[in-house]
This record gives sequence, structure tokens and C-alpha cells, in this order.
Amino acid sequence: MSQSKWSDQKNVPRGSSYDARWEQLASSGENVHGEADFISQLNPSSVLDAGCGTGRVAIELVRRGIDSVGVDLDPEMLQAARRKAPTLEWVEADLQKFTLERRFDVAVLAGNVMIFVLPGSEERVVEQITQHLCEGGLFVSGFTLDTDGIDLDDYDETMQRLGLLSAGRWSTWQRDPFTGGKYAVSAHRKI
Repeated sequence: MSQSKWSDQKNVPRGSSYDARWEQLASSGENVHGEADFISQLNPSSVLDAGCGTGRVAIELVRRGIDSVGVDLDPEMLQAARRKAPTLEWVEADLQKFTLERRFDVAVLAGNVMIFVLPGSEERVVEQITQHLCEGGLFVSGFTLDTDGIDLDDYDETMQRLGLLSAGRWSTWQRDPFTGGKYAVSAHRKI
């Protein structure tokens, strides 16, 4: 049985093939660290990179001096992360039911994580990740809105049910104002 919609994707690049896209963007002069820029400006000492994929965000955060742990369900993506940064902590786990023995200042879900979890599991995923946040910690997620994944109204209702307060919404990781559109970056605070 599938544990995520990502698991069902058969013809998508994984591991090193997935990284090739980001490497190409970086070599053309694109900033591929918008998520890390955003998170760094929050000045956290620790970050949970939930749905970390090949580790692009966590590796960059550690390079900037921020303690980071990556969790992902896809072993091929984690294999690429471990090759690039073998000393970082990479955890292979379903975001619905993982347990780490620590808390974080920020949890980041970059790369459309919320639209790749199984429909109906979104609240369990948010709840599980929130359990790993310090009091006052931030849950930050960016995802495409024009898919069959969770929409912003349902997302906000889920956050409210779980006691997370809105701390801002933008249309990009560069903090452009959200005025509608096809992408949103949302921050919610654990109280």
C-alpha cells in the first residue's frame, strides 16, 4: 500500500537524477536556496526538514550553521542526501508516524510536501511534525495550489484545529506578498 502520492509517481526523477535539475539551475546562476534563505532569516538554532528529499535545504542550512535533520520516505532520495552529506542525520520514515527524540525551532516542508502526502493524511502529518516543534516554534510549508492536493482553506482549518496560529503567508520563498495565485508559503506558530 502506498504511503504517499510521491510513492505512486513512477516516472519522476529520483536521487541523483532529481539533483541534476537543481545543479543545472545553480550553474545557470539561479538561486536554488530560496527556502534556506527564508528559514535562515528566522534565526533558528535547529530545523526539521520534513520531506527533505535529497537534502538540498538541510545541507544548505547546516552550511549556514543551523543544526538540521532531514526526514523522508523515499530511500533513493535519502541515498543521494547521504552521499552528499554523510555526517548529517537523515531519517527514513513516513511523516505520519515518525518519532525523533528531540524538538526543533522550525519545521520546513519545502518542495510541495503537503501535496504529495496521501489525501486524508494531511492532519496526521501536520500533527506529527508539530509534536517535534518547541513551544513557539514555526511550521513553514510551501506548496502549489493548482493541484488535487490540500487547498489553503483546508490547510488553515487543519492548522487551527491543531492549535497553530498563522504567522504569515507569502507567494514565494522570497517573501513576495500573497495575493492569490498558484503557490503559497505559509508559516504557523505552535503555542
